[in-house]
Amino acid sequence: MGQRPSCSLVVDYPLPPPLPSRLRSLTRRLQRQLTGGRAFTILFTSDECLRRLNRRFRRRNRPTDVLSFPSNDGAEYLGDIAISVPTAQRQAAEHGHDLLSELSILILHGVLHLLGMDHERDHGEMARAERWWRSRLGLPDGLIERACQ
Repeated sequence: MGQRPSCSLVVDYPLPPPLPSRLRSLTRRLQRQLTGGRAFTILFTSDECLRRLNRRFRRRNRPTDVLSFPSNDGAEYLGDIAISVPTAQRQAAEHGHDLLSELSILILHGVLHLLGMDHERDHGEMARAERWWRSRLGLPDGLIERACQ
């Protein structure tokens, strides 16, 4: 039996030293407990990069916090997530928690999208899943709750 591929972190924007190892731990946990062992890649990058991706794939010419790109394969590899570190820093300050918590919220949100959930169309399924996982991971309010406030 072959070993499953592991998740990858691509850091294109500087993260303070303890964050990459803590984020790797989170991604390993999500891979084991949420994705059924399927791997995914996370790109930590700039507002400008997220703006370009958002414009190209969603026709919205502005930066955003997180984008998910599900794999067409889906069997072993779930897909890619792109996160804007500067936006995450602003959101962490705005909501009164640290950058690790904010990045963790964004990763969870992105993974749920990779799993096929869509909070705009699923009648609350993704919101319930996100709330349950945030509670289990000890994270503050997520993106869906913030949008409803």
